[in-house]
Amino acid sequence: MINTAMDFLTTRLGPLGPLYAIGLFGFLLVLGTLPLLLQKKTDPVDRIKAQAGPKAKKPTEQPDQPKLRFQEKGPNLDKFAAFLEPQDQKTFSATRLKLIQAGYRSKNAVRTMHFAQFALALGFLFLGVIYVLLNMSWMTLQSTLMAIIIPGGAGYYLPVYWVERRRQTRQQNLTEGFPDALDLMLVCIEAGQSLDQAIQRVATEIRPGYPDLAEEFEIVASEVKAGKDRVNVLRDMAERAGSQDISAFVTVLIQSASFGTSISEALRVYAAEMRDKRVMRAEEKANKLPTKLTLGTMMFTLPPLLVILIGPSIYDIYLTLSGAKLP
Repeated sequence: MINTAMDFLTTRLGPLGPLYAIGLFGFLLVLGTLPLLLQKKTDPVDRIKAQAGPKAKKPTEQPDQPKLRFQEKGPNLDKFAAFLEPQDQKTFSATRLKLIQAGYRSKNAVRTMHFAQFALALGFLFLGVIYVLLNMSWMTLQSTLMAIIIPGGAGYYLPVYWVERRRQTRQQNLTEGFPDALDLMLVCIEAGQSLDQAIQRVATEIRPGYPDLAEEFEIVASEVKAGKDRVNVLRDMAERAGSQDISAFVTVLIQSASFGTSISEALRVYAAEMRDKRVMRAEEKANKLPTKLTLGTMMFTLPPLLVILIGPSIYDIYLTLSGAKLP
C-alpha cells in the first residue's frame, strides 16, 4: 500500500510528490493543534482559590509587576494577547513608541500590528504554495523553497515597513510645518495671549496645512487643561514627535521657564533660527538636484543621441564590409 501511494504521488506530483504530501500533512496538523494551544483552560487549583475568596497577600510576596497592555473586555484579539504582543516591557514600549510616532495611538495598536504581520505572512505563504502547485512541472527544489519563503517573509515585514515609512513621513511633515507654527505662536504671545492660549490658537490655525502638527498641539493643550504638569506635557510632545527641532523647542521653553526669562524673546530667536534652517534645507535639496538628474540624463539622453550620430556610420560600415552597393 505504501509503495502504491508513493507511485501515485510521484506520477501525479513529480519526483518530489511524497515530500509535498508530507509537508501538507504537517501543515494540516499544525492548523489542527493551534486551537488547542490557543485555548486557555482554567487550572483546577486556581478555580478552588477563586471560590475560596480573596486573601490578604503575605508580606513575603512580591508586588504586582507593571502591566504591559490595557486590559479590555470584548475585542476578539484580547484572548490572543500573549501570542500577538511582546512580553518584554522594553520591547513593548519601543514598539508602542514607534506606532505613536507614526500616528497610531489606539490602545490595541501593538496587538493589531503583530496580528497584521501574522496574517500577511500566512496569506502570502499560502499564495506561494498555490503558485508552486500550479507550476510544479518545471520548478526545482530551490525555486520551490524560494517561491514559498520569500512571499512569507515579505508579508511578515510589510507592516513594519509601512509603519516606518509612515513615521518618517509624519516626522517630515512636523519639521516642515514647525517654523510657520513658531511664527504664529510668537505673534499670539506678543499680542498678549498666554502660552496655553497661543498653543490652542496655533493648533486651530495650522490644521488645514499641517494636520499632524495641529494634532500634537491640541494634545498638549488638552493635557495642560486636564492639570498635567506643563514640563512633562512638553517632554511627552517631543517624545511623540520624534523630531529634533521640536525637541530643541521644548528645551528652549523649559529653560526659559526655569530661569525666568521672557518666552517671547526666546521664541523670537528660535523662530529666526528655524527660518534659517528651513532655507538651508531648501538649498541643500536644490544642490542635490543636479546630481540626481545626472543618472536620468545619461540613461534617457545619451543613448538616443549616440544612435542618431553613430547609427548612419555603422550602417555604412556594415554595407561596405558586406560588399553591398551604397544607394
